[in-house]
Amino acid sequence: MHTNNGPDQQLIDQFVGAAHGDLEKVRHMVDERPDLVFKVSSQNETALQAAAHLGQRKIAEYLLAQGAPLDICTAAMLGKADDVSRMLTADPGLAQSSGAHGIPILFYPSLGGQIKIAEELLARGADINAGKGMNTSLHAAALTDRAEMAEWLLAHGARTDIVDYAGKTPLEVATEHKRHRVEAVLRSYPAGPDATPDNS
Repeated sequence: MHTNNGPDQQLIDQFVGAAHGDLEKVRHMVDERPDLVFKVSSQNETALQAAAHLGQRKIAEYLLAQGAPLDICTAAMLGKADDVSRMLTADPGLAQSSGAHGIPILFYPSLGGQIKIAEELLARGADINAGKGMNTSLHAAALTDRAEMAEWLLAHGARTDIVDYAGKTPLEVATEHKRHRVEAVLRSYPAGPDATPDNS
């Protein structure tokens, strides 16, 4: 049942859950209740934030078209470099911000291999190794098999030994998901805070 004050929390949670990967369900639910676009789940996450941290470009773009406000993490995931620059100029502290579930900002451009955006965030003070126990930028590159992104991250000090929320290193993530290009890159790097590439 709906109340006159808006959808109940269970419906909001269903909508945000759908935004993790089910575009058709998202569209159907928005047709029924357009205000869901602006609601926050019981996990303190909007539908747009859910789409962003899983790299669901089509869902994110649809939600933005429905009026969802653009945030810097979503902009970074979508490769909107001008928007990211504008937001950082207005609030330099955003370079150390995080998205849903505390996922650090550099995770988002790494999902889509957005090196230009990652470069700006790093130059403005983003921590390339943020996300221990959650997801680091290197985990993002592993998830989406972005070999060039992984190489860039490693060249700029990304550690290979940090584990995610499931206790897995980026190499373990790449191996589990059969992300062979990133797996090959990571296997050329020893694990540890002082890791350097093995070019032999």
